Amino acid sequence: MTKNFFLSIFLLFISLSLNAQDLYKVKADKLNVRETSDPKSKIIGFIPQNENVMVLDSANTKYFKVKVTNGEGYVSSEYLTKIAASPTKQAPVTKHIVEQKATKDNSNIIFLSLVTVVLLIMLFFIFKFLMNNKFLMVISAVIVIIIGYFCYVSFIVKKDINGKFTSDSDSQYLSFDFKSKDSVTIEDTYVDTLFTAPYVIEDNMIKTKQQENTILLMILDEKTLIGEGFTKAVYHKK
Repeated sequence: MTKNFFLSIFLLFISLSLNAQDLYKVKADKLNVRETSDPKSKIIGFIPQNENVMVLDSANTKYFKVKVTNGEGYVSSEYLTKIAASPTKQAPVTKHIVEQKATKDNSNIIFLSLVTVVLLIMLFFIFKFLMNNKFLMVISAVIVIIIGYFCYVSFIVKKDINGKFTSDSDSQYLSFDFKSKDSVTIEDTYVDTLFTAPYVIEDNMIKTKQQENTILLMILDEKTLIGEGFTKAVYHKK
C-alpha cells in the first residue's frame, strides 16, 4: 500500500510538471504559431522576437502548447528560451500590447528654426554686399528662398497617404488600404482576415498596430511603400 501511495504521488508530480505554465522568451525573428503540434498544420499567427509567451503544455518536447492573444496554439520549442516558472496563483494573462505614449517631437521645428536663422543671415549679407549688382542679388535671394521652402516641405508639412497598396511577395500582410487620414484596412494572409487599425505618420514612416505587433512602412514615394522589420515587402499603389 505504501509503495502504491508513493507511486501515485510521483505520477502526480510528473503530471503537474508537464502541465506547468512556464514563461519563455522567443529567440526567432518571427515564430510561427500553428493550429496543432503537426509542423505541417495551418499557421494561425506568429510571435515576434524577444516577446514573452506562456507555455501551457510542454509534454511534447518539440512543439509546446502556448497561450496567445487570440487563443492557444503550438510553437517549436527550439526557438524558445525559458525565463521563469509561473507563480502558484497565476495572474490573468495580459495581452502583449505595449501602450506607447505619443511624445511630442520638436526636433524638426528646432532644425527648421536654425535653418531659418541661417537663411535670414544669408539674405542680410546678400542685400548688404550685392546692392550694386541687382541681378546677382535677386538670383541669390531666390536660391535662399527656394532652399527655405524645401526645408519647410521636407520637415514641417505633414505627409499624407491614401489608396490601396498591395504586394506580390509572400508576406503576412497582403494589402494596406488607407481610406482616411487616421485609419487603414489591412489584409492579413496568415489568419485570412481583414482588420482596421489607426495609424500615424512620423517623418517618412507609417506606424500601425495589429494586436501586440507594430507594423512599420517606409514611404518611398506616393505609389510605393516598403515594409520594415517582420513586414518585409514592397507595396505598390493600385
